[in-house]
Amino acid sequence: MIHEILPVGRLQCNCSIFGDEASLEAIVVDPGDEIASILAVLAKHSLKVTAIVITHAHIDHIGGAAKLKAATGAPVWMNENDQPLYDGLDMQAAWLGLARAPDRTGIDAPLKDGVTLQAGDCRFHALHTPGHTQGSCCLWIPSEGKLVAGDTLFLASGGRTELPGGNHRQLLASIKDKLFPLPDATVVVPGHGPNTTVGREKEFNYFLQDL
Repeated sequence: MIHEILPVGRLQCNCSIFGDEASLEAIVVDPGDEIASILAVLAKHSLKVTAIVITHAHIDHIGGAAKLKAATGAPVWMNENDQPLYDGLDMQAAWLGLARAPDRTGIDAPLKDGVTLQAGDCRFHALHTPGHTQGSCCLWIPSEGKLVAGDTLFLASGGRTELPGGNHRQLLASIKDKLFPLPDATVVVPGHGPNTTVGREKEFNYFLQDL
């Protein structure tokens, strides 16, 4: 499985591009910005996007979804609980001092807990992990031993909960109930910053000491 991580946009959101070498089907997670760079990676591997997955509707993760959908025709998946955040994209742009919000697109499919997407034979399992936002989701990829965690879990930290839709207790429960049961060797690809593992965060993450 091809997996390239591109830090994109002002806040350097980790956009993940997964591609199956046999079928050349691809899934793009969190295309927050710099769509030309994402398209260049897809072209390099001759990949066709079959799904655009949004872990949550903060502007740095979803800002480029409309452009990527227009360029590829792929459907956009997002948890419906984050629709109010996406509807408020203008307000989010104002928080960052942007002159205008990026174009918005319709959400084509609800990223519900338990939904499974595929690229070739590789399966991506959606885990609803509210706390950072009400619609926050992660993608668990068993065959790759990877978890795309959005802004739920980071190296030595956890997602912010003081923004609209955030809830600290929910975040801790999501990590405890949905993420920590995964194998310790699972590589965690967070929404920003370097990768970590589930086992490392269980043992050393001070933010999660109450768990």
